[in-house]
Amino acid sequence: MRAEAEREGKSLSEWLRDAGNERLAARRSPALTSTDALAAFFEDCDAREHETEPDWAEHLAVMARSRGGSSFAP
Repeated sequence: MRAEAEREGKSLSEWLRDAGNERLAARRSPALTSTDALAAFFEDCDAREHETEPDWAEHLAVMARSRGGSSFAP
């Protein structure tokens, strides 16, 4: 690492800081700055899912049961 830092004309601490920042940037999700990017994001999410989302009434029933109450259906 020290040799690479020297080749780039940086101190070791500067090189390590830059390397860490580059690694963090690579892990960040891309910004959704357009409707096309947003649509692609949701397509990717849908492709990962293999089950359907429960409807709202089912969510409410699960929450009510977890609180010890009766199920609520709107």
